[in-house]
This record gives sequence, C-alpha cells and structure tokens, in this order.
Amino acid sequence: MRQHGHSAPSTPFEKASPTAEPERSDSSTLQRLLPYLWAYKWRVVFALGFMVGAKLANVSVPLLLKDLIDSMTLKPGDPVAVLVVPAALLLAYGALRLTTSAFTELRELVFAKATQGAARSIALQTFEHLHALSLRFHLARQTGGMTRDIERGVRGIESLISYSLYSIVPTLIEVTLVLTILAVRFDAWYAWITLSALTLYIFFTVRVTEWRTQYRRQANEFDSAAHTKAIDSLLNYETVKYFGNEAFEASRYDESLERLRRARLKAQTSLSLLNAGQQLIIATALVAMLWRATQGVVEGRMTLGDLVMINAFMIQLYIPLNFLGVLYREIKQSLTDLNKMFVLMDREREVADVTGAQPLALNDAPALRFESVSFAYEPDRPILRDISFEIPAGKTVAVVGPSGSGKSTLARLMFRFYDVQQGRITLAGQDIRQVTQASLRQAMGIVPQDTVLFNDTVAYNIGYGRTGSTQAEIEAAAQAARIHDFIASTPQGYATSVGERGLKLSGGEKQRVAIARTLLKNPPVLVFDEATSALDSANERAIQAELASAAQNKTTLVIAHRLSTVVDAHEILVMDAGQIVERGTHAQLLAAQGRYAQMWALQQSAEPAADMNEAACEASAKAVDA
Repeated sequence: MRQHGHSAPSTPFEKASPTAEPERSDSSTLQRLLPYLWAYKWRVVFALGFMVGAKLANVSVPLLLKDLIDSMTLKPGDPVAVLVVPAALLLAYGALRLTTSAFTELRELVFAKATQGAARSIALQTFEHLHALSLRFHLARQTGGMTRDIERGVRGIESLISYSLYSIVPTLIEVTLVLTILAVRFDAWYAWITLSALTLYIFFTVRVTEWRTQYRRQANEFDSAAHTKAIDSLLNYETVKYFGNEAFEASRYDESLERLRRARLKAQTSLSLLNAGQQLIIATALVAMLWRATQGVVEGRMTLGDLVMINAFMIQLYIPLNFLGVLYREIKQSLTDLNKMFVLMDREREVADVTGAQPLALNDAPALRFESVSFAYEPDRPILRDISFEIPAGKTVAVVGPSGSGKSTLARLMFRFYDVQQGRITLAGQDIRQVTQASLRQAMGIVPQDTVLFNDTVAYNIGYGRTGSTQAEIEAAAQAARIHDFIASTPQGYATSVGERGLKLSGGEKQRVAIARTLLKNPPVLVFDEATSALDSANERAIQAELASAAQNKTTLVIAHRLSTVVDAHEILVMDAGQIVERGTHAQLLAAQGRYAQMWALQQSAEPAADMNEAACEASAKAVDA
C-alpha cells in the first residue's frame, strides 16, 4: 500500500496513465471465481452428487432398453407373448427416465443459490470497488462501455457455471461411462472408434472456435462502442438539440452499428462452417459404429438389443456434443467477460486508507490547515504551488480568483478525491491521509459548483444528505434553502421526479436542492463552491443569509467568483495560477489596492447594469402575467 509522505511521488501519475489490460489465463480466472462458489461448498457437493446420479441413470437407460428388446425376442404367433411382456422392465425404464430428470432438476435447484449468490457477491464487490476508485478514474471512464462490461461479467458467471457444471462436466462423465461399457461388453474397437471421433471432434471444435473467437471479440468491442455512443448522446440530449446534430449523432451510432453488423456476419459464417464440420465427424463415426454392430448381429455375436443399445449410446453422446462448439465458445466468452470485471476489481485505488487508519477524532468545529501543499493532475501541469493557509475552528475563509487558478481543487483535496503530492492537509491537527476516508467525508459537507442529482424524487435528493431523515427534517432543510414553496407548488410536491442528472429542474433549483442537502447533513466543516452561482440576485441575497447562519460556529471554506458574497469572511485568499497572491479581510484587501481591489472595482461597475436588466426582466414578466 502506498505510504504518504511530504515528497512528491510519481506513482499517482503512473496509475492514472492508460495501460493495457493485464493478460489473465482462463485457469487464473477460474481460481478467482472458485472462492465465491466454495462459500456454498455443501451445495456444490450435493449438486455434483445429483449430477453423477443423473448421468448414471441416463447411461442405464440404453442398457435397460437392450434387456427390454432382447426379452421380447419370441417366436411369431407364440400364445404366451402377451403374458411375458416384461412389465417390470417397462416400469424400470420409465423410472430411470424419471430419475434422470429428477436428479437434473434437483441439481439445478440445489446449485441455483450458489450461482446467484456468487453473482451477487462479485457484482456488489465490483460496485463497491468502483466507488472506492479515485475521481481520476471516473473522469476518464466511458460509462456505457463500463456498465456493459459489468453486465456481461455478471451474466458470464451464470453462463460459465451453467455450461461447465450442467453441460461439459456431465458430458465428460457420460463419455467415460459409455467408453467403459463398450470396451467391457464388446470389443475394444467400439471404444476406439468412439474415442477417436470424440478426440477429432473436440480438436476440430476447439481450433475453429479459437479462430472465430476474434470475430466474437470484435463484435463485443463494437457493441460496447455503440452502447457508449448511444448513452453519451442521450445524456447530452440538450446539447445535441441546441446544435441540431441529431443526424450527426445518428450517423456516428449507425457507423458503430455497421461495424457490429459486419463482425456478427463473420461470426455467423464461421459458425456455419463449424457446425458443418462437426456434423461430418459425427455422421462418419455413427456410420462406422452401426456398421460394425450390424455385422455383429448378422454373425450372431450380438443381439438386436445390443444394436439398439449402441445406437442409443451414440445418440446420447452426440446430441450434447452438437453444442460443444457453442458451449466452448460461450465458456471462453464468459471467462473473457468475467476477466474484464475482475480487471475492474483489481484496479489499484489511487487514494486508499493507510494500514491501521483510525476514524477522524473531532470535538466541535475543527481547524483546517493546508501546509505547503503542491498538487498536479498531470506531471507537466501543476495546479497548486506551495499553498499554505489555515481556517481556524468555527471561522470562514473565502478563496477568490480567476477560473483555472486552482480554487475548486482545494475542495477536491479536502475530500481526498486526490492525495497531495507535497505538503499535507490537517483537520483538527490530524493528517487527513492518516484517517479513514469515510469518517473524513462524514465530517464535511459541500455545495458543489456543478450540481448533479439522482434520477429520483426531490425528497430523496434532499434526504441524501443524511439518509434516514424524517419528512419534517427534509422540509425544514428545504425551507432554509428557500425551495420549499417551489416544491409545494408542484402537483406531486416532494415526490416530484427530478429526471436524469436533475435535468427537469433549472440550474437555480438544482443548486437550492444541493444547499438543502448539505444543510440537512449539518457537518462541522462546510465547503461552498460557487454555492449561489446559478441564482438570481434576490434569491442569492436571501440564501446567503441562510448560508451565513448555517456557517455559524462551523469551519467553512467559501469558493466564490462574486466578491460580494464573501465580504464578511474572516479572511479572503486571492489565488492566481495556483498560488496565493493576496490575503486579508475585505477592508484590508481594498486598502492594499492590489488584485482584489481591481476585481472588486470591475464587479461593482458590472453589477448595477445586471441589476437593471434583472429588474427589467421581472417587470416584463409581471406585465405578461397581468
């Protein structure tokens, strides 16, 4: 596990760089899967027992059929024919057929819990691991392709277990039993013909399937690419509409679908070749076996029942072998899909709790310190350069500056979305890299600049700040964020759905939901990252008062573009190009006549015009309503 220090390690950048997926053998993938199944070891044992029982019953059917036919060999017209009908053999034949089906169903019933349990465990661990990965991974991911990989991986577990345990292993058991019976009861040629045909069949199937796997792999890649394009385009629905690019998006999607079509056609053509070759091998072996059996009957070395038994054995063997190519391909594909999900699970966490990390110890409002912090997302593009400042316990510090100066990066480092490369950040005197991430984030709340909501109700999104909150607590937070009246005016109230990413709400409404969510959480440390940037002046002034009240006796970092929102901060930091160029109170910075004073003058000259425009818009709206 990576140890944290004050030096600048290169590992974060190395981890972030795109790398090829590690090669993993099929056996290692199976070994990785086995512990999940072995958690249900008794079910595995019982399922294997039922499987062996089913195959023993299935192999006994042709043997009993032989005895049944031989017992019916009577002289024509014999008056006792009706009396010697082997009723016991008929009943036994039916019982064996029923036993085969019963054991098969019991096997599937017993093993279903193991299959579904393993799939659930792996899917849950993958989901948890994805949440544990750093923001760098999630900014670079392709959501459509990744979700497709997870979906195929979970489905691959069920397919792999179903095809291997329910098809391949039973067939191998049956082949072993049949070869033994043929070699013992007849001459070795029957076993050699069967074994040779099976060997040639398996060799041909594996080689052709390996060859055509490339087309399946291409089809899956093109399928993921098409799915990614479709999801990305639909998520950006408004942008597509703004620029009238529906035809362009359809063209991009169709291009991916065309590549997918060609790959699938190649896969189907190669499958037809595989099936034809398999049938040729099976037909040749079946003719050779029946020819030899027929000669044995003619020469008197074998009975008619023996001929029927051999034919039944061949049918029982070759019917499942007809699907060997499909089974082999599906097993290989399932292993590939499962491996993709294991690769996601094995992806190293860039930000991880150190060994023995303890929960953050807090009393009341803690002090927050940045001590000589330097950080870069990429090695050649530093974002923060030797940043040092302190937010005393229960005080408010504001950070202002032009876009790209590194203001929002401060919040990301506080929440440990990334770890600093130099220096350290302490909360209540504790290095945040030495405490658990869960306890750190529990102690902090943020109103982000870009609010993204869950595709659920307004109540769910506000209540997400503290899960398990009562409806009264949710409504109190909404009133503090000045959004309760709006919610109450909608037909469904707090049950109103906000849509994908909250797109059914305006920017200001989404921001007020985010404010309500953070107020409901009520943490000792608050971060307001352009918390009112999407609000009009009237609502901004009203909510600023609520935010100021919420920040009382809390350690608060305010990241702002509008200087009018931070004039009451205990200290204001002016950042530019990743450095603090000025610091002080509002009055001190104005008196210094530096960068802050210039920004203040520019915004003051622009605000009257903005206020006049806003007033004109409100008057126009009232006139229209009238």
